[in-house]
Amino acid sequence: MRIVFFGSPEYAVPSLRACLVLPGAEVIAVVTQPDRPRGRSRAALMTPVKQLAVEAGVPVVLQPERVRRDTTEVLAALRPDVGVVAASGHILPTHLLDAFPHQVVNVHASLLPRHRGASPVSAAILEGDAESGASIMLVVRELDAGPVIARRATPIGPLDTTGVLTDRIAHLGAALLADTLPHWVAGELTAQPQDDAQVTYAPRLTKDDGLIDWSRSADEIARAVRAYHPWPLAQTTRPLPDGSPEPLAILEAWPLEGASTAAPGTVEAGDGTSLSDVLPGRRARAVVACGSGRLALLSLQRSGRKALPIEDYLNGDRALIGSRFGPPAP
Repeated sequence: MRIVFFGSPEYAVPSLRACLVLPGAEVIAVVTQPDRPRGRSRAALMTPVKQLAVEAGVPVVLQPERVRRDTTEVLAALRPDVGVVAASGHILPTHLLDAFPHQVVNVHASLLPRHRGASPVSAAILEGDAESGASIMLVVRELDAGPVIARRATPIGPLDTTGVLTDRIAHLGAALLADTLPHWVAGELTAQPQDDAQVTYAPRLTKDDGLIDWSRSADEIARAVRAYHPWPLAQTTRPLPDGSPEPLAILEAWPLEGASTAAPGTVEAGDGTSLSDVLPGRRARAVVACGSGRLALLSLQRSGRKALPIEDYLNGDRALIGSRFGPPAP
């Protein structure tokens, strides 16, 4: 089985690794995003997928900005059997898809047809889904609309962030790919069309998605804190002594029952009670009034500073208690 792998970020690495060790398979080429400047040095760095491909000695590594006919011609000359996609960042045109006798499959990070699109893991957490997972689907021109070959679920835990859940789904999807791909190429599996009535979409996140609306419920805001970690992070502002707004990121929080008489966004002193069995040792130290319920703050990060647990944060900023969070600075 001759495989061409399309992928770029860390999410795709377990799937590429699974293809590299799959019995009877050979990864003959990898297509990934171009090296791009990253970090303070702005040095051009390889994608995680390219780094693994180079280490593994994959003979052909292509890095087009866009997949055009010249890329298709190079890949078709290699006589591939099947293509595998895991978050490649490329749009795959029909002339490329037609080059694979056993089509191109995608390792998508949701239980399709729920959460098609660019940010399915964040969407699952935001919506309060009980579970997410990986789907192996056929790539078609319409976004994530191809028939599904296999699915595998994982529960969403009360502390799962997008970062944590994405990593878990990446490994889950890689294992599902390894179990599925040989049987698909052998003609032993049938792909099932998605139910259009069950389709939901998860658009690409923007920086502004992280802005907290304190009129929402504590449950919704707590899910947003987890859904937007590690990016774009849940953001608000805290007033400085001169009245100017200072950006503040909320990295961890926990929803509490019970209404507050204070206006939404007002920070009140917590009563020190234990928060939950899933948060051993964590107590309510600072609580924000929400549209309904209250939100216990657990970890904060001021602009240009390191993240701090609320106990340490309050040691350096007691004025937080009694202040009122507002919309983040433009």
